[in-house]
Amino acid sequence: MNDFDKNTLNLLGTKLRTHRLQKNFSQERFAELTKLDRTYISGLERGKRNPSYLIIKRLCEILEITPNDLF
Repeated sequence: MNDFDKNTLNLLGTKLRTHRLQKNFSQERFAELTKLDRTYISGLERGKRNPSYLIIKRLCEILEITPNDLF
């Protein structure tokens, strides 16, 4: 993975964490709502995971934002 990709995933993770915290969701609660594992949520927020479009869609539905809000 090149530096551009790493920076993109880090930015996505930061924005995801910001939106999650604005909703006052812990990682555990957010994981329950999205039906994803808490360690996966953590990996996303740390820029270690590259989510598919369907995962992004699910995250955004729970956060009540659009995918554009994450990018």
